[in-house]
Amino acid sequence: MHDILDISLAPSGFQKIEWVKRHMPLLNGLEKEFSAARPFDGLRVALSVHLEAKTAYLCLVLAAGGAEMFVTGSNPLSTQDDVAAALALEGQNVFARHGASGDVYAAHMKNVIESAPNIIIDDGGDLVSLIHSSYPNLLKNVIGGCEETTTGIMRLNAMERDKKLRFPMVAVNNARCKFLFDNRYGTGQSVWDGINRTTNLIVAGKKAVVAGYGWCGKGIAMRAKGLGADVIVTEIDPVKALEAHMDGFSVLPMLDAAKIGDIFITATGCRDVITRRHFDVMKNGAILCNAGHFNVEVDMDCLEEIAVSTAQQRKNITGYTLSDGRCLSVIAEGRLVNLAAGDGHPAEIMDMSFAIQALSALYLVKNKDKPLSASLIPVPEETDNDVASRMLGYYGLAVDKLTEKQARYLSSPDI
Repeated sequence: MHDILDISLAPSGFQKIEWVKRHMPLLNGLEKEFSAARPFDGLRVALSVHLEAKTAYLCLVLAAGGAEMFVTGSNPLSTQDDVAAALALEGQNVFARHGASGDVYAAHMKNVIESAPNIIIDDGGDLVSLIHSSYPNLLKNVIGGCEETTTGIMRLNAMERDKKLRFPMVAVNNARCKFLFDNRYGTGQSVWDGINRTTNLIVAGKKAVVAGYGWCGKGIAMRAKGLGADVIVTEIDPVKALEAHMDGFSVLPMLDAAKIGDIFITATGCRDVITRRHFDVMKNGAILCNAGHFNVEVDMDCLEEIAVSTAQQRKNITGYTLSDGRCLSVIAEGRLVNLAAGDGHPAEIMDMSFAIQALSALYLVKNKDKPLSASLIPVPEETDNDVASRMLGYYGLAVDKLTEKQARYLSSPDI
């Protein structure tokens, strides 16, 4: 089954998938292991992740392990129609179209959940939220799930706090091999890839305002500095703000930063980070974009309301002219700039994140007859270490090991 734009686009999709496969050695290894062991035989996997080549390869790896895949995207603007076509031609159940309307996007989510999945691989929490709210009769089929993003973890924490979560969810985002690399290096590079390829403007000498100094914000700020920008960080957390200051960045409230910034990137996971009071003081020509999961960080409804006219300035850039003649430029409708205006994180980074996803799904299957609690559970430390060790091996690197004497010393209460 599938609902895609055009199956004839598949050759281009296969070309993209083959390219990333060459640069994802962890998934290469897991594909061989899963093909031999078939750990997911007879299981249905529902997956909602940004549907591009690296995600497609994860789907193929899980399918090689016996999973019947039901796939959709986690953002209409990040879906690549040729990749969706390639997966459909491979026989996978794909429901995704680039630029899908809200109604079509919701229908695709329902198509995936109505498969009665045994495992859910989520990116932002939409699938988990949907099955709990609209398909409670299908909860009994779910062994567990994995969540990829900071935003999704926030939603799951709220569900767990309110005692609404009905099956175990592995916090993939919180694994060291995920947030230390994906959130920092992956987001840091891919956000600026998206901005640079879309604007074709120089970064050096500009004032780049980064909202939020979590791991994603740290990566974005670090790469902005490397490109020669004067970086300003805005924060609500005094500890993170102090960290940004000691990392060499200016720290200002957003209202002050709005007056002087040239490029604004939000990465908070919250809503209304940039609103009317900020639009009112921004410079003519300011560029706004978002690196958070949902398109609520920049108040697009407000901007559309106060604009006297809009115009397409370049592909993926819309200009909003205000009553005083200033024009603010927004990339990718305020959606995830690295995916809606780019190809997402580098393949090597997503190799690590998706290896964690695949091994976390395997962990759920191996422990399905054990009493895993209906809660947010950490990625097992051995999984994190396994992924890191494999990647070190592919890079030709090695680490020291504790001697028995050192191990006893570190575990002794008499240190």
